[in-house]
Amino acid sequence: MAEKKLVEEITSMKEDFAQWYTDVVKKAELMDYSSIKGCMIFKPGGYAIWENIQRLLDARFKETGVENVYLPLFIPESLLQKEKDHVEGFAPEAAWVTYGGNEKLVERLAVRPTSETLFCDLYANIVHSYRDLPKVYNQWCSVVRWEKTTRPFLRSSEFLWQEGHTAHATAEEAEARTIQMLNVYADFCEQELAIPMIKGQKTDKEKFSGAKSTYTVEALMHDGKALQSGTSHNFGDGFAQAFGIQYTDQNNELQYVHQTSWGVSTRLIGAIIMVHGDDSGLVLPPHIAPTQLMIVPIRQEAEGVAEAANGLKEAFAAAGLRTGIDLSDKRPGWKFAEAEMRGIPLRAEIGPKDAAAGNCVLVRRDTREKTVVSIEEAPQKAAELLETIQQDMLSRAKDFLENHISEAKTYEEFVDAVESKPGFIRAMWCGDVACEEKIKEDTTATSRCMPFEQERISETCVCCGRPAKKLVLWGKAY
Repeated sequence: MAEKKLVEEITSMKEDFAQWYTDVVKKAELMDYSSIKGCMIFKPGGYAIWENIQRLLDARFKETGVENVYLPLFIPESLLQKEKDHVEGFAPEAAWVTYGGNEKLVERLAVRPTSETLFCDLYANIVHSYRDLPKVYNQWCSVVRWEKTTRPFLRSSEFLWQEGHTAHATAEEAEARTIQMLNVYADFCEQELAIPMIKGQKTDKEKFSGAKSTYTVEALMHDGKALQSGTSHNFGDGFAQAFGIQYTDQNNELQYVHQTSWGVSTRLIGAIIMVHGDDSGLVLPPHIAPTQLMIVPIRQEAEGVAEAANGLKEAFAAAGLRTGIDLSDKRPGWKFAEAEMRGIPLRAEIGPKDAAAGNCVLVRRDTREKTVVSIEEAPQKAAELLETIQQDMLSRAKDFLENHISEAKTYEEFVDAVESKPGFIRAMWCGDVACEEKIKEDTTATSRCMPFEQERISETCVCCGRPAKKLVLWGKAY
C-alpha cells in the first residue's frame, strides 16, 4: 500500500493538468516556494537540470563566436527612458530601488527586467570603428519582472535566463545573427530536450518592445497549450539611434550599428515537465537528466548484492554515465517509485539471483520495458538504451505535435477548433491587429507565430473575411 501511495500523491493529468504540474514540481523536489511572493527556490534537482541546459547551450553559443559577459543588476531610470517603446513595454513589471542604505537615491534604479539599455550604454562607449564589430555578447543572469500571476518555472517575479546582445555593421549581418540564434534554440530543444519546435515570426502586436522584428520557437504542451520557448529579436538601428551607437566605416563615414537580442529561460524546465511527464512524475530526456541511471539493489543485505551494485556503479561511471545508487533502507518498491517520480531515464536492478548469475535488469523510465543483461555488457547496453530513449522521446513528441495541429478556414471552424481540438490552429490572417484582438477576446487564443513555411490554405482572413496576407499559427498559451 505504501509503495502505491507514493505514486498516487500526484494528481492525474487528465483530472487536473495544472494541479498535476504543481504536484510533479513539488514531489520531484525541483523547487519550493519562498517567503517572497512570486519568487521560488531552486532545489538541487531543479537547479541541476538548469546547469545541464546551461552547459550544453553555452557550448553551442560559443561555437558561433559568442562571448560571455556580466552587466550590472541595476539600471538608472534615465537610461531605461532612452528607448520609448522599450520602457513602455516593461514599465508595468519593473521593480524600483529608491533607497541606498538610509539615503534616498537622486535617481531611481530599476532592478534588471532585461538588459538592452545596459548593453547599448556599453556599446556606445566601446564601439568606434568598423574594426570593433561585431560584438557578440551573452550573459547568464537573473531578471525581475513583477508578475501578478506566477507558476513555477513558467512565470515568476525573478527567473534565471541567458540574454544575448549583439552589435553589427550591417542590417544583413544583424538579420543573419537573429535567425542563426533562433536555429540554435530550435536545434538545442529538439536534440537535447527532445522537444520539437515550430519556428516563425511574431506579429507586430506580439513582438518585443522596441524590436524591428521578433522570431520565436513555439512548443506544444501535453494539454494542448503552446509555450513560447525562446525568442530572437532584430532591433535594426532603433536602439543605436536612441543611444548614439555609431562607428566609422571603411569610407571614414559615421554609421549606426544594427543590433540583436535573444534569450531562453528556466521555463524550458517547465516545457520538459509538460511535454514528457506522466502520472508517475517526471520523464527526463537522458541528455539533460542530472542522473541518467539509478542502481537499485534488491535485498542489499544478502551476500554479494551490495558489492555487485557498487561494482556496477563504478562501471557505469567509467563509461561516462551520470550514475546514482540507492543504498537507503527503503523497500525496493519505494526506491522504484522515487526513481520514476524524479524522471531518471534508466534503472538498474540487481538482487541475489542476479548477482549470482552475473546479471542485472535495466528498466526504461519512459516505457518501463525491462532488459536482462550481463554485468559485463551492462555499461554498453545502458549507453545504447539511453540514446534510444532520447530518440524515442523526441519521436513521440513529434507525433503528438503533428496530431494536434488543425486548420480553420472560417470563423465558425476556428472557434470550434479552439473549443474542441487542443493544440495549434493554422488559419489565414489579413494583418489587422483588430482581428488578433477579436480572436483573443472571443476565444482566449493568441497568434503564436507566422511560420517560416508559409502556405495559402485560404484566400481570406479567418476572422473578417478580407484578403489574407499571412498563414498564422494560433493557440491558447502559457
